[in-house]
Amino acid sequence: MESILERINSPADLKSLKRDELNILAKELRSYIIKTVADTGGHLASNLGVIELTIALHYHLNSPVDKIIWDVGHQSYAHKILTGRREQFHTIRQYKGLSGFPKSKESVHDIIETGHSSTSISAALGLALARDLNKEKHRIYAVIGDGALTAGMAFEALNHAGHVGTDLKVILNDNGMSISQNVGALSRYLSNIRTDPVVHRIKEDLEFIISKIPKIGHTVSRSVERVKDGFKYIFLSGILFEEMGFTYIGPLDGHDINELITNFRNADLIEGPVLIHVNTRKGKGYIPAEKQPAKFHGVSPFILGNDLSKKEEKKPHFSQIFGETMVRMAAKDEDILGITAAMPEGTCLNLLRDAYPERFFDVGIAEQHAVTLASGMAKAGKKPVVAIYSSFLQRAYDQIIHDVCIPELPVTFAIDRAGIVGGDGETHQGIFDLSFLRIIPNLIIMAPRDENCLQHMLYTAVNSGKPAVVRYPRGEIIGIEMDEELKRLEPGKAELLREGEDLLILAVGSMVYPALEAAKLLEEEAVKAGVMDPCFIKPLDEDFILKELARYKNILIVEEQVLAGGFGSAVLELVNEHKITDLNIKRMGLPDHFIEHGSQSLLRDLYSLNARGIKTAGLELLQKKRNDKLEVSYGH
Repeated sequence: MESILERINSPADLKSLKRDELNILAKELRSYIIKTVADTGGHLASNLGVIELTIALHYHLNSPVDKIIWDVGHQSYAHKILTGRREQFHTIRQYKGLSGFPKSKESVHDIIETGHSSTSISAALGLALARDLNKEKHRIYAVIGDGALTAGMAFEALNHAGHVGTDLKVILNDNGMSISQNVGALSRYLSNIRTDPVVHRIKEDLEFIISKIPKIGHTVSRSVERVKDGFKYIFLSGILFEEMGFTYIGPLDGHDINELITNFRNADLIEGPVLIHVNTRKGKGYIPAEKQPAKFHGVSPFILGNDLSKKEEKKPHFSQIFGETMVRMAAKDEDILGITAAMPEGTCLNLLRDAYPERFFDVGIAEQHAVTLASGMAKAGKKPVVAIYSSFLQRAYDQIIHDVCIPELPVTFAIDRAGIVGGDGETHQGIFDLSFLRIIPNLIIMAPRDENCLQHMLYTAVNSGKPAVVRYPRGEIIGIEMDEELKRLEPGKAELLREGEDLLILAVGSMVYPALEAAKLLEEEAVKAGVMDPCFIKPLDEDFILKELARYKNILIVEEQVLAGGFGSAVLELVNEHKITDLNIKRMGLPDHFIEHGSQSLLRDLYSLNARGIKTAGLELLQKKRNDKLEVSYGH
């Protein structure tokens, strides 16, 4: 027997369903997402929490004429399935398959491309103002989570929307979490609203009583309005949003499709911006995800019915080494503090939180605030460490320059997920940080080749007395023996890890061990390749690098980041500055376009950032005729 879900190939197909069939559809959709994500991996808990909300939105609206703007996009799986991508859903986050986030090139129903949080209201307001200028009438709904609402950009957009007063509907999807547990005054405010059982009745009663007062003079009427406002401030929920110019509706049961549709219809009758407060449960319908929503936010393929990964992890990840090192350092230095922007588990700063809670600070989804907060702490004599994903650090670039590097304050940036990250695709690949950080004065930049280097570099950064960056990849550690004692590294000191004669491979961070393996493969081709780990991207070990360049002449530079402005560019600048013209140089890295989603190993293979790719590039470099001047060829 055909399921209801199998009959839905576009949002228009929802219109023919009866209300009770919508609830059956929700169960089928939830089951389909759980089974698929168990096979492919992906974002689970957040998507399970918005099944009914997504159905209600598409039942009420006429997408894509009416616009639905998803914030972040972690919760867009049901939307994708209902908008004609059911048959392709098994390819979610796989190479050449569906993106895990809304993507306009993928569907006309994906209005705005998203991947980072707190942008939906701004984008929706932009669409609404353009609609008004074009004298169009379609409806625009933005869906934002309570975690995303902690970011300043969301409030900037709310403030502007309330000021201009155009028709715009904002759905606050309130599940009490972002990825980890929400923090801050806003979270407490929303919690008070969602747990108040009498607030709606008070509002209805007040409005009814005032409406029944007989016709009275203008002066008395104004007094009544003042009384009404007074009661509103005392009793009514949503006052924060009302004061920002929004009509507030809610909180509503986000898993009651009928209630949602009814209130969406009511909201459409209200002129101006409306905020619809919806309560949902993250992970709803899958007990392990309900119990551990943070763990089931983003998952690898897993075994249904429990939380076991189908692929058992044999080694710790670099993030875990970072977290453990933070605890070790904090045990001996009371000035060391840890800061995260709503990612304690993802960065493993939860280890510091559990050991020294008074020295752990989660600022919510507020990367800009995190950096400037750290600058204040550093100014007061502390040693703050801001743990943040590479792609998220982009959001705080101005603060890095103005609040940390100009005053040269000792803030350490632990940049997690540097390089290719995999399934999250373009918005999350950490491939730009070397380029945008390398140009900033007063900043030390390090890239560890393994976990032992990571612990020493972190220790060096924290005790350098200067702004410092430690950049490390996503994924498992190398598995080497760790030193028991932490040590400070000499700033700007490179290491020659392997001697050679024919070719020198300069490899950065995650590319060092593939380069060492490539050197062994080249030896089978009678090529003796040396391998250097610069360790420091800034400052460069200029004298040592120039000495080795002069000795080898054939130079291969490998980095897991974009070629433009990266470490290879720094070497070329050094060579140009010293007017050296007799070198044969090739750079390997990522090209000048955004890197799509796919597994880390697949993408590294695609761009030859592996041992065999480095070997092939080395052979090609040696086969070229040496020119009298510097020859520069660009990577894949």
